[in-house]
Amino acid sequence: MAIVSLKNVKKTYPLGKTEVKAVRGVSFDIARGDFISIAGPSGSGKSTILNMIGCIDVPTEGTVELNGHLTSDLNDREITRLRHKFVGFIFQSFNLIPVLTVYENIEFPLLLGKNVPASPERKDWVNYLMDEVGLKDWTKHRPNELSGGQRQRVAIARALVTKPELVLADEPTANLDSETSEAIIGLMKKVNQDMGTTFIFSTHDPTIVDLAEHIIRLRDGLIDSEYRRDTEGGR
Repeated sequence: MAIVSLKNVKKTYPLGKTEVKAVRGVSFDIARGDFISIAGPSGSGKSTILNMIGCIDVPTEGTVELNGHLTSDLNDREITRLRHKFVGFIFQSFNLIPVLTVYENIEFPLLLGKNVPASPERKDWVNYLMDEVGLKDWTKHRPNELSGGQRQRVAIARALVTKPELVLADEPTANLDSETSEAIIGLMKKVNQDMGTTFIFSTHDPTIVDLAEHIIRLRDGLIDSEYRRDTEGGR
């Protein structure tokens, strides 16, 4: 069973007296453990598709299936629970909490909801993730004391702290230099291979596209091409 399945998804936004057709009928499946790039120029519908997969937005038409659940069948509480336990988000703007330290930013998602892990278990896991992303010496620093690459590493660790099966990354290297971008993507590729986490990227970055196993290119809200590196062709 695919971890994500979109069927004839469309998304239209009102703009004054007109409508913007951001996504105009898109269908694809994403396998568990995939490392997929959704690529295309600005305005092609990349971020809109990512937001619908992550239940931040809803389609105007068509269906989004996430881990076997039709998102349209879920109520607000069920969507919140699914999003918290199943999906991790990495944003290009990092979205870190400025008053919290690196440790506290990463730990924060674990403190939400009813089943908060015990303190020793929580501490061990957060420390492990900080070590994995190269931040063990920055535990007590706040976001404004970090470089862009370090803040993105915090965002990655925070996205992974709930052990999600799926991570959605919206232009995760947009604010980073090329060397830092390569290190960050290499880190996410390692997590994908070591933990089996599925990654879906919305991106312009050719580094991500080059490392992706599954590439979907969008143009004007439609799939322009789709290609898997483990098969001989694409579509």
